[in-house]
Amino acid sequence: MHSNRLINETSPYLLQHAHNPVDWYPWGEEAWEKARKQNKPILVSIGYAACHWCHVMERESFEDPEVAAVMNQHFVNIKIDREERPDLDHIYMDAVQVMTGSGGWPLNVFLTPDAKPFYGGTYFPPKKAFNRPSWSDVLYGVMHAFAEQRQEVLMQANGLTEHLQKNNLSAKPGTAIPDPGEEMLHLIFSNLMQSADKAEGGFGRAPKFPQTFSIQYLLRYYHYYKNQEALDQACLSLDKMIYGGIYDQVGGGFARYSTDARWLVPHFEKMLYDNALLVTTLSEAYQITGFKRYAVCIDETMAFIERELLSPEGGFYAALDADSEGEEGKYYVWTKSEIEQLLGADAALFCAYYDVTDSGNWEGKNILNVTKPPEAFTTSSGFAGTVEDQQARLKEARRILLEARQQRKPPLLDDKLLLGWNALMNTACSKAWMATGNERYRKLAVRNMDFLLGAFADGEGFRHSYKNGLAKQVAFVDDYAFLIQALIRLQEITGNHDYLTRAGLITAYVLGGFWDEESAVFFFTHQDQQDVIMRKRDLYDGALPSGNSVMAGNLVYLSHVFDKRDWQEKANQSLDAVADLVVRYPGSFGNWAMQWMTRAFGVDEIVVTGTNFNEILTGILHIFNPAAVVQSSSVPLEKFPLLHSKQYTIPALVYLCSNNVCQPAVDRLDSYMQLIKK
Repeated sequence: MHSNRLINETSPYLLQHAHNPVDWYPWGEEAWEKARKQNKPILVSIGYAACHWCHVMERESFEDPEVAAVMNQHFVNIKIDREERPDLDHIYMDAVQVMTGSGGWPLNVFLTPDAKPFYGGTYFPPKKAFNRPSWSDVLYGVMHAFAEQRQEVLMQANGLTEHLQKNNLSAKPGTAIPDPGEEMLHLIFSNLMQSADKAEGGFGRAPKFPQTFSIQYLLRYYHYYKNQEALDQACLSLDKMIYGGIYDQVGGGFARYSTDARWLVPHFEKMLYDNALLVTTLSEAYQITGFKRYAVCIDETMAFIERELLSPEGGFYAALDADSEGEEGKYYVWTKSEIEQLLGADAALFCAYYDVTDSGNWEGKNILNVTKPPEAFTTSSGFAGTVEDQQARLKEARRILLEARQQRKPPLLDDKLLLGWNALMNTACSKAWMATGNERYRKLAVRNMDFLLGAFADGEGFRHSYKNGLAKQVAFVDDYAFLIQALIRLQEITGNHDYLTRAGLITAYVLGGFWDEESAVFFFTHQDQQDVIMRKRDLYDGALPSGNSVMAGNLVYLSHVFDKRDWQEKANQSLDAVADLVVRYPGSFGNWAMQWMTRAFGVDEIVVTGTNFNEILTGILHIFNPAAVVQSSSVPLEKFPLLHSKQYTIPALVYLCSNNVCQPAVDRLDSYMQLIKK
């Protein structure tokens, strides 16, 4: 079997292409040197393992020997896993969006031998269709342009690169709107609600993404202002997802997004980061509302994570593909006859509850979804039994179907481990423990952090990707931001101050290697990284929170822990630099909006001391407090200013300071709750 240079890579996505007849190279010096020596244009093709249309283009074009021959003769071909190299993906995605007005994956970009983009697009069919040229037409067009119009191509590449560099954020502190305090928070809320779907939950029209940061903002807005509309929209969004087809009703866990407005038909890939962010959001919703359905969904999603994405070493795998046996969603959908054969007498109840019909609700098959919540279903369905009885029968039916589904050929597992995504999941474990008290989640977080701090560490810094004992690629700012955040939360739920110490050291490293004084935000790549044509400043909170918005929160938190006023000032500078964008586009800056809310209301400093403080601490952490610095200790620790001059010899004391004003210490949870209500 033919193999190309990708055979030596560890990325599952690159390995998928290792036997293509295309002479693929990984990104690196060998490919660049060939392009320079042979004076050939570079084709960079970017995708990821769970990308359905990436697989389609591979089957149609990259596995075609005749197409591959053209590519090999006239181009230096480079394959990139966007999850391994998000820095390159950001740069070349920006370029394609400038050239075409849109982007996505697969991303195909043509570069000059010095890596400057001059033409590109996304999916190209094997024959002209969908108002797109064929892939062969594109290849021949670029080939002739590079050979016959070289000067124009080089001018276009230089001009586009200059444009990208000029449009890389250049806002300076103080040029944005002044701090308007709570007025800004109300405006953000109003702008969010304008795009909110009041009937089906979520924001905007199809396709619909979870937008967890917007939901979290609404939860915080309710927390501070008791605005019922905010809570209703947050809960509606979560409920519609929980009951919809985007949620795996049999196995737990969420797909990446819904292709329709009512969350029925998902794009079936399951990403680690989506599930981490949704567990975090559900945990906060459960803390606020106490609704049992959120705790159940947390438990089911965490069970999916442990069953299907947990590595033997304690890390979390990246994703599950949308496809199995060449069909998207085949692993997850059902016919009514399959269910009847498996469930027997309980099939009628199951089919009624989960919207299963003979004709199906998607391409002749059934995507399980709940059209009526349990109480309403029991009242109107005519089936015997109480809500509790019916739900117990449905739970057993789901167990039977899950067992049967596991006999099917599963989707491809993308088994690389990414530092940032693992750190988001680590935070989710901590938040799930705070909300539910399930000790399994705390143990999972501790085990995972032990793995991350060992496997990914590289001197003072860290690596981004890990597989088969090998850590690759220097980490990016979001890796560090998410790791620091995870260390902070893990310290809160364990009382282990070593996590805080490590968070402080990593923060100092990030400030030294990523901070841009001119724009008052962090670069995406470290100053020593040399294999990119520009250092981007990434601000948008998209599917992932931006490393910059998370770092702003980390700097605020750690400025209190270590009494570093300059860290607080850097966070404020970053917030000032993006203030206008946050107000105008809150759906794209949701995590930034939450940092602005913390700035408006201030931080609670909570210290719990004593010989037996764990019970009170557990109760405190169960209460939703979106802007609290929490430390606990049974002994004095002089290197942490908040632990100075406290009592440690009695069973438990709680110290609360808000907005630079401290309350008398209390020794009971109910007394603490009275303090926070004042």
